[in-house]
Amino acid sequence: MTMFDAFHFIRPAWLMLAAPAVGLWWLWQRRCDPLSGWRDQIAPELLEPLVVGRGSGRSRSAWWLLTAWLLAVVAVAGPTWRLEPSPFADDATPLMIVLKADASMERPDPAPSRLERARLKIADLAEARKGQPLGLIAYAGSAHLVLPPTRDTAVVARMAAEIVPAIMPVPGDRLDLALREAARVLAEGPQAGSAVVVADGVDTEPAALQALRGELSLPVQFLAVAAPGSSQTETLRLAARTLGAAVELLDLEGPDVAAVVRRAATTPVAERGETGGRWQEAGYWLVPLVAPVVLASFRRREDGEGAP
Repeated sequence: MTMFDAFHFIRPAWLMLAAPAVGLWWLWQRRCDPLSGWRDQIAPELLEPLVVGRGSGRSRSAWWLLTAWLLAVVAVAGPTWRLEPSPFADDATPLMIVLKADASMERPDPAPSRLERARLKIADLAEARKGQPLGLIAYAGSAHLVLPPTRDTAVVARMAAEIVPAIMPVPGDRLDLALREAARVLAEGPQAGSAVVVADGVDTEPAALQALRGELSLPVQFLAVAAPGSSQTETLRLAARTLGAAVELLDLEGPDVAAVVRRAATTPVAERGETGGRWQEAGYWLVPLVAPVVLASFRRREDGEGAP
């Protein structure tokens, strides 16, 4: 959104005072006209040559006063074009771990199992993001919140170590439900975040993922825990393309986790301006202009100025 698109007034009703201000100024001008009495007695074409100085100084002062009034009205109306900085702007953005817990995660390639590799990677994530918000969702044929974003990342690693396919109520692969749950949890927090899917592959219906793409604004990335080049990894790549997500392949040395952490750290912090954020008041910048304009309107009139 550009400055011109975002420009508006916080209290636009105050702009209605502009019309009365102009009207009062016009009436005041009429009442203060030193020639008002003569205009009723002398024809305009005869009066004009008799005027000395033509009241130019008084006229300029009057216009300066009107300008000051209008500036004050605009200032009170609260012009603005940008949101107040988020109090969380310097804080780390939350990251939701979306862990697949279906039976396929117990396969022993890579050893000892895909699920064990996932737990180790989550432990590395918890260590790398120590003190930064980290949450956990487990999914199979259904999705369940295990932990909302917490700064105690060690507890996230411990909870992930307890998740096994046997505790999931419904077998299957409903990644769409898991990502919707992650978006819901993050939407309830003070700031936006992102999600990382830790899975060996994706068996969710393509139509469900395509529908999810149209409604999901949550940044997503994938951390594959299947052997690179496997058919499961290819299904994960296809899902990532559908969702516009990045993919990190399994790497025993740890660059995959570092890439996930780096990408999560660059997720923009949503200021939630469109859903109730506060706009930054800019009217006070006009206040210093009002004082000199008002002073310019007070000009000492020279003797005989404006008199016939």
